[in-house]
Amino acid sequence: MTDHREDALTWDLPDPFTLPIEVRPEDTDRLGHANNVVYVRWLEDISWAHIEREGMTWALHEQTGKAMAITRTEIDYLGAANAGDRLVLGTWLTDFDGRIRSARQFQLIRPVDGKTLMRAVSTHACVNMASQRPSRVPPEFADIFRRIQVKGGFTF
Repeated sequence: MTDHREDALTWDLPDPFTLPIEVRPEDTDRLGHANNVVYVRWLEDISWAHIEREGMTWALHEQTGKAMAITRTEIDYLGAANAGDRLVLGTWLTDFDGRIRSARQFQLIRPVDGKTLMRAVSTHACVNMASQRPSRVPPEFADIFRRIQVKGGFTF
């Protein structure tokens, strides 16, 4: 096996926002590999880290009274991750309809062999935090989405 450098990984789309992950023993299930629930947690962790780095902080959510709620997540598990594995999770905002909906893609790679272990897509809808009802994306969110959106990925 060749040890792949993180910057030499083969990503599905250019310039991902990445999060290093080390699979902990408590992340594994009875089969000895990372539990499906843990993958969902990793998707949430990287999503928040990505938007917060871009300025869409929780303070901005509270100020606008709006948030992006997940409406669908599709995950393709392509290989097992085991305790002690060092992984890199990448994400991209790949769609924004300009009003209510956005989408992001994910790819999980094990650098030691360059294998993609998981791909996922999640879609989101803007909601009013007080009413929990769908709401138009505030201009502050729209500006961020337009700035960071990667073309060529998932579309609605």
